Amino acid sequence: MQFHSLEDIFEAFNQLKVLIIGDVMVDSYLWGKVDRISPEAPVPIVHVQQREKRLGGASNVAVNVQAMGATPLLCSVIGTDADGQDLLNLLQKNNLSAEGIIQSKSRTTTTKHRIISGSQHLLRIDSEVDYPIHADERKELINRIKLLALECQVIIFEDYDKGVISKELIEEIVTFANKHHIPTVVDPKKRNFLNYAGVTLFKPNLKELREGLKIDFDSAHPEELQQAVRVLKEKLQLTSVLVTLSEKGVYIDFAEQKHLIPAHIRQIADVSGAGDTVVSIAAICLALQLSPLFIAGLANLGGGLVCEYLGAVPINKQSLLEEALGNNLFAKYAATNY
Repeated sequence: MQFHSLEDIFEAFNQLKVLIIGDVMVDSYLWGKVDRISPEAPVPIVHVQQREKRLGGASNVAVNVQAMGATPLLCSVIGTDADGQDLLNLLQKNNLSAEGIIQSKSRTTTTKHRIISGSQHLLRIDSEVDYPIHADERKELINRIKLLALECQVIIFEDYDKGVISKELIEEIVTFANKHHIPTVVDPKKRNFLNYAGVTLFKPNLKELREGLKIDFDSAHPEELQQAVRVLKEKLQLTSVLVTLSEKGVYIDFAEQKHLIPAHIRQIADVSGAGDTVVSIAAICLALQLSPLFIAGLANLGGGLVCEYLGAVPINKQSLLEEALGNNLFAKYAATNY
């Protein structure tokens, strides 16, 4: 498929279906004001002014995919608790399908409670379990994934080490995806880092790359970063790796192409959820078989944009298009098929 403009590409995103597998969660926020210290202990008293719950984890990836115009199909296991009901309500509120969601009495739905005063993040309280889902739940989840995957153009593994994704699930789904020529994209965590052999695009950040390979290197020296990525590609038989470098941008090693793309200068409010935005954009670009440079360039641009907002927020498609046009992304990164 050939595209003649950025607008053509952004319009093509609307035709895509994206399967997202991983750990979903609820992001809960209490926004308030602090004007005194508690007489009971040396801690601030927060007068709550606003409460909000958002989709987090793999479900934030679904929100980002949807924001880009594609249709996300989310597959995960949650609890039958009140937080699980909150998550289902949030899916419905955001017009997201719950057909790939399994509820289990043995699970606690992951919820992260954040207490914020102004722009100051005061405290986070996590409610979660991280042990693997039961074998029967895994079997049911795999069956749902395979059923839904056949109508999708790309699969994302969004791993937060909370137990939904396992080595057995990865191997079965990657084999299935490769058999049906569906590209796979991975946002990894430590537990399963070396279990993603044969996926299409692997997207760690620097910390995950160091911990996953158990090596240290100086990312300020490009040759050391390139060597670490070479080691990763050899270990997992990977075609492509996209490493997010925080304020330094992104590095992509795709087949024989290697590119370091610097970050754009921004007023950073919060980096929460930036990785979710990056993997969402990279996946839909991969589904359209766009060039490695374009995949990395647009994902880098989108990841930076969401950092200008407090909390995990989805990308704004129109804002991203305008920035991409302003940066002449189409001509600069030659958006041709890979």
